[in-house]
Amino acid sequence: MSKVKATITMSLDGYAAGPSQSTENPLGIGGEQLHEWLIPLKTFREGHGGEGGEVNASTPIAEGILGNVGATIMGRNMFGGGPGPWGDEPWQGYWGDEPPYHHPVFVLTRHAREPLELEGGTTFFFVTDGIDSALTGARAAAEDEDVSIGGGAGVLQQFLAAGYLDEIVVSVRPILLGGGARLFDNLGKPPPALRQVEVVDAPGVTHIRYVRAS
Repeated sequence: MSKVKATITMSLDGYAAGPSQSTENPLGIGGEQLHEWLIPLKTFREGHGGEGGEVNASTPIAEGILGNVGATIMGRNMFGGGPGPWGDEPWQGYWGDEPPYHHPVFVLTRHAREPLELEGGTTFFFVTDGIDSALTGARAAAEDEDVSIGGGAGVLQQFLAAGYLDEIVVSVRPILLGGGARLFDNLGKPPPALRQVEVVDAPGVTHIRYVRAS
């Protein structure tokens, strides 16, 4: 059955990005350490046009990020380009001419923009009327496949608070960022209930899978 899922990396002190995020430093100060478990993997390198790489206990988690996914939703910060109107030469994303998605991606933004079609089947659609509209479009595009919530933290919080997220894998890195974008803030009262269903111990990271509690 189609589900709404997410995989996100968090520091030991609860941050999904470091302080002082910017277009040049999208993960903030120290935030690049969050993904040191992912970048060396064979799965990641092949998805970004590279070769070689490791296979370890994190491999199934990495494969599951876009596995059986027919559409992705992300925030403007994850897509990039900075705040405000898009301008005359709008940003085309962090992934070059052929992003790793190969399916429709719905970008949450306050500023309208025409769809951006790139190589390999990835088209970015810019949604200005909130997560409900983005999810409706993503479900239609995904058909029987899953919808992935790509992040960042603020987008995950909206989907968790609304009760729309069926599953989340939190990959915990043993680092302390000391500030930045905290993952589990702004969830309302009472916050949503999650049930742990899996723990994977891997080099440099612990992956914890949660599903929405009934």
